[in-house]
Amino acid sequence: MKKQQIEQLVSDWTEEIIANTDMELVDVEYVKEGKDWFLRVFLDKEGGIDVEDCREVSVKLSDLLDEADPIANSYYLEVSSPGLERPLKKEADFNKFVGSLVNIRAYQAIEGMKEFQGELLGLDSGIVKIRIKDKEWEIPYDKIAKARLAVEF
Repeated sequence: MKKQQIEQLVSDWTEEIIANTDMELVDVEYVKEGKDWFLRVFLDKEGGIDVEDCREVSVKLSDLLDEADPIANSYYLEVSSPGLERPLKKEADFNKFVGSLVNIRAYQAIEGMKEFQGELLGLDSGIVKIRIKDKEWEIPYDKIAKARLAVEF
């Protein structure tokens, strides 16, 4: 199975596992780091994910993975919170976190810039709007390579 297919399958299974809970699937990634493969599932909920939430999903997901055995090589399964710099993956995330400080990287330059950090103003008609200092920027959603909440120290 290809990387993208594995991530989609695990996303679908995770959505089924958390369907009647207050948890939300943020992201699934299947990545190689050094010689090891990692299957990471990131969950969130209002007030934050706790260890018991992660354990419960991990056990159920592990059972499904063991039964179906869709991944040929060995890997480490990690179920966790996305952390303070949570990725913004879904269109709904860009409206959920309005007013938050975000980092956005575009695939290609927009007015000479590829990286933006500012206040998220929302998403409307396929355009993400952020404010950097006194200027409002418009970034087409389909031109965003990565977006995540930013933490200011």
